[in-house]
Amino acid sequence: MGQSLADESTLSYPESRRVDHVDSYHGKTVRDPYRWLEDDVRESKEVADWVAAQNKVTNTYLKTIPQREMIEQRLTKLWNYERYSSPFKVADKYYYFKNDGLQNQSVLYTVDKLDGDGKVVLDPNTWSEDGTKALSGLEFSKDGRFMAYGVADSGSDWNTWFIYDLKNQKKLKDKIEWVKFSGATWTPDSKGFFYGRFAKPSKDAKFQGLNLGQKIYYHRAGSSQDLDVLVYQRPDKPKWGFGVDISDDGRYLVLTVWKGTDSKHRVLCRDLAEQYGMAEDLIDNFDNDYQFIGSDGPIFFFKTDYKAPRSRVIAIDLRKPQKKNWREIVPQAKETLRSVDLVGNLLCCNYLKDAHSQVKMYTVSGQYIRDVQLPGIGTASGFGGRRTDTETFYTYSSFNRPPAIYRYNIITGESSLFRESKVSINPDDYVVEQVFYRSKDGTRVPMFLAYKKGLKKDGLNPTLLYGYGGFDIPLTPGFSVSRIAWMDLGGVLAVANLRGGGEYGEEWHKAGTKLQKQNVFDDFIAAAEWLVDKKFTQSSKLAVQGGSNGGLLVGAVMTQRPELFGACLPAVGVMDMLRFHKFTAGRFWVDDYGSSDNKEEFEALLAYSPYHNLKAGTEYPPTLVSTADTDDRVVPSHSFKFAAALQHAHKGSNPVLIRIETSAGHGAGTPTSKLIEEVADKWAFLVKTLGMDPK
Repeated sequence: MGQSLADESTLSYPESRRVDHVDSYHGKTVRDPYRWLEDDVRESKEVADWVAAQNKVTNTYLKTIPQREMIEQRLTKLWNYERYSSPFKVADKYYYFKNDGLQNQSVLYTVDKLDGDGKVVLDPNTWSEDGTKALSGLEFSKDGRFMAYGVADSGSDWNTWFIYDLKNQKKLKDKIEWVKFSGATWTPDSKGFFYGRFAKPSKDAKFQGLNLGQKIYYHRAGSSQDLDVLVYQRPDKPKWGFGVDISDDGRYLVLTVWKGTDSKHRVLCRDLAEQYGMAEDLIDNFDNDYQFIGSDGPIFFFKTDYKAPRSRVIAIDLRKPQKKNWREIVPQAKETLRSVDLVGNLLCCNYLKDAHSQVKMYTVSGQYIRDVQLPGIGTASGFGGRRTDTETFYTYSSFNRPPAIYRYNIITGESSLFRESKVSINPDDYVVEQVFYRSKDGTRVPMFLAYKKGLKKDGLNPTLLYGYGGFDIPLTPGFSVSRIAWMDLGGVLAVANLRGGGEYGEEWHKAGTKLQKQNVFDDFIAAAEWLVDKKFTQSSKLAVQGGSNGGLLVGAVMTQRPELFGACLPAVGVMDMLRFHKFTAGRFWVDDYGSSDNKEEFEALLAYSPYHNLKAGTEYPPTLVSTADTDDRVVPSHSFKFAAALQHAHKGSNPVLIRIETSAGHGAGTPTSKLIEEVADKWAFLVKTLGMDPK
């Protein structure tokens, strides 16, 4: 199939074989002409050849954009700055992560005193030549001798865990495989840890098979995985997964049970002092969210949305665990409580106030102490530590403010700047503001805007609208080199806080799920219309971007309103809404999306599924679909099938391409070099398709 571009050059797409495959859902037939693209690229030569052919067309197109090299050079310069994590203390030593600038992976350092020079503990850059092996988890034993760490290869959700003996400075022979969605929880005696793993999958199911039957094991440091002790399993509930905690005094094992992406948990507790003790239900239903914070002996503290959709803190006494005996410690506020840390014997409560951070300190008895004074409208995270600490650290950033690390004195309440990133920009050159607009049904929705000073609202500004809108995940202000580069190109950044996210608690989240999912798309479309109406931009200069659930978002709105957008960047998106639950972690998403197995939910899913709503003969906006060949979270067949169907249906001169990264997964742990290449490709695509003229 050949098409002519606006510049009169010819763009020929690879042939995507169509098959006569039909499925029946509740008496309704649905065609799936690209079912063969669901085959694993590692096993199917036809799919691998299709990937190579698509990449060849896309790469050839991107290389013809004269500004791409300039964009990559600018990104490389911006990215080349030292980046640090907040320090944390284990036993008598501090640890922190540092990236010199262009290192593919950040390096773990240790230091006795924070004003001293750090010593390298773990350098993931030595694990692979191309930086595609990444650190996926890190847990220290209480005495500081051992460090368990997880390794992810090529962005996979599968992790392999190892143990490093910090005292003797050597890696142990331990190798713990088939771990997914789990950390390592050390016992107080520092002899071993609890973790969750799945059965070894067959070769053809490793990257596409459903993840069922997670079990909790205990691993003793220095031993073989074959000797690990099975601690808890529920073969009668294969969809259950488990989070593991240990009470502050080390006596109780706490299992938080989940079965999907919804924050609905059961909780079990086992008294480790009883040799033959069994895990017993503390919370025996999936009605609400319960997140274990810490404990005072048999009194457990939880963050919960039980009778509090924006969440609160409660205390449950194991000696009288009935609901009538639960005590409210921190009541629900107007703001949404997102996380709670127990540090310095205070409850550090991190709230969202209109999608930006607000932090309050309380005693464990619920007495309000003070607010943490933050530098402005941004995002604060960190606040880790132990009950006995007198200090903690947090990181603060905003769209125009690179991450700065603050040391917080728990006794006095004073924050002092500990370390800040030196980026080659002046934050005062950029404007950050928050606006509110009305969605289709009148709902008031917040949106952040960021752009360089001196912007003229003449409707001519290239604008990038970003959204997510799902899984109770909020979008908060944060620093991004790629977004600074976009603004330097003359672009406006808009980040919409759509329903389905976590900005305003469980009611806001549920308003964008299942049969309500269209609300999310309406919110995003209304954001686009507001930007045009307020003369920030016009449709021909308006691009939309989103990843994962946000990739679905972009796919849905571009099929519903193709004339509204000048370019579309759907990344690692969920594009086939009828079959997502049949692959890897897809079954978890039923909590947000519903399932085609349910007739009513099937009708709602079919109504917006991007793959199924492309209409032949339609002129779609310039589109650059992106995915990775080893993504085992949102399997790449979603993007493969959508791109093939888009190229078949599209009529007109706009390029509709797919960029397929190799040896990369869903995004976590992606090396810096690949990130720079990907962003340079996307910004170059927008420069060309939006008609930008960067200086």
